[in-house]
Amino acid sequence: MIIASIMSEKTKKKPSIYKPKPISGFPEWLPEERLVEQRWFDHIRKVFESYGFCSIETPSVEETDVLLAKGEVDKEIYEIKRIHEEDSSKESRLALHFDQTVPFARYTAQHFNELVFPFKRYQIQRVWRGERPQMGRMREFYQCDIDIINVDNLPLSHDAEVAAVMYEVIAGLGIGPVQMRISNRKILMGLFENIASKSEDIPLIMRALDKIEKVGIEETKKSLREQFNFNDTQVENIIAIASRKFTTVDQIEEHIGKYNNTTDEGFRDLISVMQSLSHLPEGAVVADLSIIRGLDYYTGTVYETQLLDVPEFTGSVCSGGRYDDLAGGFINKHLPGVGISLGFSRLFDVIRQQRPELLKIGPKSPTDILLYTEDSALSSEASKTAQILRQRGINVEVFATVKKWDKHFNYAKKKLIPYIWYVSTNNKHEIKNVETGDQTNANPTTWSK
Repeated sequence: MIIASIMSEKTKKKPSIYKPKPISGFPEWLPEERLVEQRWFDHIRKVFESYGFCSIETPSVEETDVLLAKGEVDKEIYEIKRIHEEDSSKESRLALHFDQTVPFARYTAQHFNELVFPFKRYQIQRVWRGERPQMGRMREFYQCDIDIINVDNLPLSHDAEVAAVMYEVIAGLGIGPVQMRISNRKILMGLFENIASKSEDIPLIMRALDKIEKVGIEETKKSLREQFNFNDTQVENIIAIASRKFTTVDQIEEHIGKYNNTTDEGFRDLISVMQSLSHLPEGAVVADLSIIRGLDYYTGTVYETQLLDVPEFTGSVCSGGRYDDLAGGFINKHLPGVGISLGFSRLFDVIRQQRPELLKIGPKSPTDILLYTEDSALSSEASKTAQILRQRGINVEVFATVKKWDKHFNYAKKKLIPYIWYVSTNNKHEIKNVETGDQTNANPTTWSK
């Protein structure tokens, strides 16, 4: 019986172990990377609030019908439901939000009577999209949005303000110069009013032009000919106008009066925004008619932004524009607004992989001091000392285990903790600089870095 029991124990299978692996498109960072990410968030919040924007946060989910109302996004939406759902008809169909624009519109309508207008909000949250994961393209990622929305009328000066805010945000991250590329959709919409055979074709033409960088000029020309029946001369003129860039207001003014009232209004609005941004460094802002933004709810000013010294980052780091009435589907009010969104995680991931030196990655923890004692009887004194230092704004980690003297030192070196604080008998306190090795007496109530 004893032998049989032993044999039975030997033949028992070992418990299966699930080998952890990353989930494609759902990133997670190491502690030292997360510290830099948090530092970026702190900077962004500080800039947003310096311009008077207030923070809101909306749920991760919205009703699916609300998200689908935006159109052409159903393939990107992650729907939420319980595995053991007894009766789905009794619950609202919910989905993870794919951007922060739709939740913001719903939020504004829902809290309309409690808000003060013009309403200036910022939102830093995760969003989810069913995209094909690659560098800078994720299924779960952070966006940092600002919007200004008002009742009935929104002054054009706010179009310049949100651009200035985002310029300051990106310029302050220390990743090199940035350029804001600005246009106004009315310019090309007015042009197509004159030459499009059907008014309903205008949004489709705008979307086709918005894809120039993705599909190339020749493919865009082909689309304009075949889909909208433009002749060769019209196609060449469209591409020429849509490719124009202006560095001065005088260059833009030369084009007023050449087309129609809609186009002239677009040029004048563009001039106004450019003039309001003249305080930014030379070259920081350029008028670029190729900036279109394919979403139909944009009605005027549109933005995209390029990093000039990071060629690995293709496309726009942040984008947005003016919209006439995005919240109109939720409330019987006219609520024009303007906003711009920073693709935070996309930017962070590209810099992390391609230009890590720009992140200035440092310690693996926020600890200023590692506190250590070789005498377990002094643990109470060590805790008291740590608390005194923390109350003075110094981050302290206590190395609780009493081991060989070099264990705590190696721990501090690996985590790049700059100082070690020793508590010894007779209430003796010493502080050691890990990098230089210098060690001196210290008082927890007066010591400073």
